[in-house]
Amino acid sequence: MFEEYVSKFAKLLVNYCIEAKSGDEVLITSTLEAKLLIKHLIKELVLKDAYPLVNLLDEELIEIFYEYADDSVLKHLSKIDYDYAEVPSASIRVISSTHTKYLASIDSEKIRKRQAALKPLTEIFNKRDEEGSLRWCVTIYPTKALAQQAEMSLKHYEEFIIKACMLDREDPIKEWLSFSKELYRICDELAKRTEFRIVHPDGTDLRIVVDKSRKWIVDDGKNNMPGGEIFTAPIEESVEGAIVFSGIQNFRGMFDIENIKLTVKNGVIIDAKAEKGQEFLEKIVNTDEGSRRFGELGIGFNYGITRITRQVLLDEKIGGTIHLAIGMAYRRCGGKNESSIHWDLIKDMRSGGKIYADGELIYENGKFTI
Repeated sequence: MFEEYVSKFAKLLVNYCIEAKSGDEVLITSTLEAKLLIKHLIKELVLKDAYPLVNLLDEELIEIFYEYADDSVLKHLSKIDYDYAEVPSASIRVISSTHTKYLASIDSEKIRKRQAALKPLTEIFNKRDEEGSLRWCVTIYPTKALAQQAEMSLKHYEEFIIKACMLDREDPIKEWLSFSKELYRICDELAKRTEFRIVHPDGTDLRIVVDKSRKWIVDDGKNNMPGGEIFTAPIEESVEGAIVFSGIQNFRGMFDIENIKLTVKNGVIIDAKAEKGQEFLEKIVNTDEGSRRFGELGIGFNYGITRITRQVLLDEKIGGTIHLAIGMAYRRCGGKNESSIHWDLIKDMRSGGKIYADGELIYENGKFTI
């Protein structure tokens, strides 16, 4: 089924998401599971007189790296790593896992050390993103492993991705342009507000300040396909209260942590509890100084995405949800929090959730009231 939409998908990624042009050097990062999409991406790019460079990943090889690497290797970055971060004018990363729990048997401390070592590359990405020198997009290709992770059949998962990306529409680019206008309308309303309060019957009551030094950003499918969120960076020390993230929260497609409650004071997470995965949650929160603060507040608007799939690219866009990210803030939002991690935690607001802005109710049960 999905094969019928791959050509349309590649055109959307090249012509809408990264807006490829003559002379571009475009890095495509993927697994061989998405070979058909890669072929169509190469075709579309060279027709634009752009140069595609393919970086193929394999989960088994990554597992071998972690299994045998000692600290000196885990903390090492090569010139090639820096080239991949600094050279391309655009990049497309295709999530196309063949095995979603390939690091399940690896010591989480090794993963934490590697994430900390990658921080310089994250800083390069943030700087290039802020100054507009890198056009980038992260997308997803349906595989059996991803379908299993989402607890769906491959057929239904393919249908899910098609709908989420609006590939079932006659002209997906036209549809995304129209959706973009609505997102920018809501974004303009959010930008007029300063103090936000998130409440929910589950015990959530969290205060967040977003002043004029911060910017709300629209994700209309340019950087993420599917897109469909509006996000910002809160004033770091302003976050105060408690928030509950019910159900499964997944860390980078590999580890499940369930029913998290975070207590925050003066912007710092002072208590982190989980019904399942407590030890790993504590390691994430203690990764570095910035991992005890929130770097992002986001609101999902893609109502074509209706349920958790354990892939944050999809889950953070679910219409009727919000998310807060522990760790790194995006510089283009004006955020200052630095960390080697950026972990989005999803909260379903469709049953009793409310958002107040400067004392006014602006959002209820997963929908804006303004």
